[in-house]
Amino acid sequence: MTDPNDLDFLSDSTESTSTRFVTFIGHSLKRFDLAVTTTNRFYGKKLIADLQNGRTAILGTDDLEEEGYLEHIFSLDEQEGEELRSFLYQVVGDPYFTD
Repeated sequence: MTDPNDLDFLSDSTESTSTRFVTFIGHSLKRFDLAVTTTNRFYGKKLIADLQNGRTAILGTDDLEEEGYLEHIFSLDEQEGEELRSFLYQVVGDPYFTD
């Protein structure tokens, strides 16, 4: 077993976050079970976890506009990707960068 004192930590912090749990079914009849976490990290983007397939992504509106990105990350077909994208536009924000 590795001694924790031997690890080279790049970051270690604790933060209060809020998580919204959402379940919905789109026209494709695909069920989405999501956890949407808001945090001060990730430059204003949200941490989106698909609770059914265990995939997680850090997303902002810029990512939603990237063709095929959601489909790739969450293993969705085109229609399912559009349904997820439509929902996520309502909850994710634009990224912001600090100096």
